[in-house]
Amino acid sequence: MTNKNHTAAAQEACDRIHARFSQVALHEFRGDTTLTVPREQLVPIMRYAKEACGFDMLLCVSAVDHLGKEPRYEVNYTITQAETGANLLVRTLLEEKDASVPSLVGVWRSANWLEREQYDLMGIHFDGHPDLRRIMMWDDYPYHPLRKDFPVAGVPTETPGIAFTEKAPTSGAPFVTVPGGKTAAEREPRSRN
Repeated sequence: MTNKNHTAAAQEACDRIHARFSQVALHEFRGDTTLTVPREQLVPIMRYAKEACGFDMLLCVSAVDHLGKEPRYEVNYTITQAETGANLLVRTLLEEKDASVPSLVGVWRSANWLEREQYDLMGIHFDGHPDLRRIMMWDDYPYHPLRKDFPVAGVPTETPGIAFTEKAPTSGAPFVTVPGGKTAAEREPRSRN
């Protein structure tokens, strides 16, 4: 199936979802459609997308931290129709004071570990998740490393007998650039050698 057909299948599904759920906002960019849905309607919309529109796979759950803005967080879900290859991005926005969203484990079992990853690294709480615990960091780790307010070098932490972290040396690392009016290539540390 061509990309044009993928887009048509996704657009048809979006139109059906938008007709059924009035608070859904549609955004199209370069042939990809994004649905922005209210947190309260996330589960019914995703169940409808699966059962009535044929989106039978949850591929990805990710989160974005818009530090300094409200709503601070967005949680993004990429769902697909295996038969057509059509993808759809569904997102919901969360305020900093209540960074929680309903779990989709009851709709797609693959949401289990994907939600745990976002809980661990971003601090997003998934209400109703059957086993919401950290998946990468140790249980008592007090931070969420993918939030924008987490220092790039890390935070020294010690949990006796379990784990520890030290600040990571970032001086001269390939991802550390110098701010300024130069081009990205000129700011890159290896260009200063």
